[in-house]
Formats: sequence, structure tokens, C-alpha cells
Amino acid sequence: MIPTLAIGDHILVSKFIYGVRLPFTDIVLIPITKPDRGDIIVFRFPKDEKKDFIKRVVGIPGDTIEVKEKALYLNGVKQEESFAIHDEAALPLRSLDNRDNFGPISVPQNAYFVMGDNRDHSLDSRFWGFVDFSKIKGQAFLIYWSWDKEASWVRWNRLGKILR
Repeated sequence: MIPTLAIGDHILVSKFIYGVRLPFTDIVLIPITKPDRGDIIVFRFPKDEKKDFIKRVVGIPGDTIEVKEKALYLNGVKQEESFAIHDEAALPLRSLDNRDNFGPISVPQNAYFVMGDNRDHSLDSRFWGFVDFSKIKGQAFLIYWSWDKEASWVRWNRLGKILR
């Protein structure tokens, strides 16, 4: 999620924004809202649910997602994303083809397509599929602490930053 998040950032996550869950389960007792495009969410990683991941929602149920030459297309319309960065040239290797060219694919009901903001270095839905709504823990909304390990100092300019 670099540059939106930096290594050493500590974030606040609203765990109730998408509903009140039965404790110790994935069952939503009181639904409140659903994730929307652009939300930065924390969820259980589909390949290892012991790990939490954080990514940005780019596709909601019913959307068609496609990546052409690194550009994201949502329902056939190229997206202008100020937060997304690409720092490597397109690769002709077939093994990384999903990174630069993917889809089209339709997002099923109760599922979300997520991508990291650092698109060339993000392990995201292009590689392991959709995030089921039941696996979403909450929405990240604020950096409350940021520690620069290399400088051994607080990143004061990041404290209180609202995540968008």
C-alpha cells in the first residue's frame, strides 16, 4: 500500500462500519453498510486466514474488472487513480502477466476485488482472487502512529493522517 501506508505506520480500523458481528465468528448480526470502491479494508488473507492484509477495494459485486497494460478498467471505463503507482516497466514474462494484463472478470455477489496502491509490488486479487465479505475485518481510516525504523524517529508528518 506504499505510498498510502509506509512501513512503520500504525492505523485505526473501524470494525463496526460494515456491521456488528457475532463474537468469534464471521456472522454479521446487524448489517450497517457494505464496502465501496476506494475503501481501504483490512481482511483475512484468503490463502492464509491467520494473516491480516490491507488493500484498497477497486471492484464491488457486479463490477467487471480488467487491467490492460497496467491501467485499471472498471466496467469498461479506464480509471484515473491518483493513489496508484507503477515503478517498473511492463514485463513480457508470462509468469507476471496477471500483474500488467488481467481479466476481464466479473465480481460475484458478496465478494470484492482489491488491489494495493503500489501496483507493481502488490500481492492482491489479480493473483489470489476475491475477498469474501465475511472475511473483511473493517475499514482503515487513520494513521495514529508512524515509526521510521531506519532513522529511529517518529514520522510526525504522518500522525493523524486520514486514509483515503
